[in-house]
Amino acid sequence: IQADGTEGNCVTFVLHDEDHTLGNSLRYMVMKNPDVEFCGYCITHPSESKINFRIQTRGALPAVEPFRKGLNDLMAVCQHVLNTFEVRHSWRAQC
Repeated sequence: IQADGTEGNCVTFVLHDEDHTLGNSLRYMVMKNPDVEFCGYCITHPSESKINFRIQTRGALPAVEPFRKGLNDLMAVCQHVLNTFEVRHSWRAQC
């Protein structure tokens, strides 16, 4: 991850080796934060596997905070889905 303009409430993060799978999911999680005024991403070019992920917050909240929270929340959702799958899969294997 690289960040352009790491100071303040408006930052563009460059996520290498990523695409819409992470970009759209992370955008959704970050936008759930009421302190986020804008969050969006774009694919730089179809032949490059990186995205520019931009966050702008209200007030003095650093943009890196909702970025980290969004990543942590997304990991928690993914872990919950994995745990649910494993429980249901192991239950079916016993039948």
